[in-house]
Amino acid sequence: MNLNFSLPIIYTMHNQNTVTGPSFSLKNRLGRVVWGIVAISLFRFSPKPLHGWRAFLLRLFGAKIGRSVHVYPHVKIWAPWNLELGDQCGVANGVILYSQGRIMIGCRAVVSQGAHLCAGTHDYTLPGFPLITKTIRIGDHAWVAAEAFVHPGVTIGEGCVIGARSVVTKDMPAWMVCSGFPCKPIKERMAEEIKSDFLRLQVN
Repeated sequence: MNLNFSLPIIYTMHNQNTVTGPSFSLKNRLGRVVWGIVAISLFRFSPKPLHGWRAFLLRLFGAKIGRSVHVYPHVKIWAPWNLELGDQCGVANGVILYSQGRIMIGCRAVVSQGAHLCAGTHDYTLPGFPLITKTIRIGDHAWVAAEAFVHPGVTIGEGCVIGARSVVTKDMPAWMVCSGFPCKPIKERMAEEIKSDFLRLQVN
């Protein structure tokens, strides 16, 4: 399954006042209650090799899942219906997919242990502290290394590498190694001729 990264970033303000009212609909909240029960009872304690079983559960709750996706049992997912996972991507134990908004992870991308993809924030300039969600996009062949934090609305380009414990506050370019707090491009991931061989070998 190839994800359409050409679509615009979705920016949504969910309410005007988080003090006086809920940020999400009753349907959303009930769905998360049911998902929480399934996540604890059937997802979290499933054996590591049963990736197909976990993909099946995520699809039941509206996630768009490609083929041969590896989502490990101790991944924390806020709302599966906001997930789009491309073919053969991997999401490691301890990852938090805080999918208040859409999170898209491309083909053969890897999100390593303890990384946190946070698609929700608040507008702290307004008195009601309203909830805002923005789409996060992780490109094909990208790697988000251990314990990195990705802010709402960020796009990580194809083949980009995000260093461990980096804090990604803005878009990162394709095929670059990026690291730091805040995260910044450091160097090319590989030479152009090596990249061509890399992509050719990745086909099927």
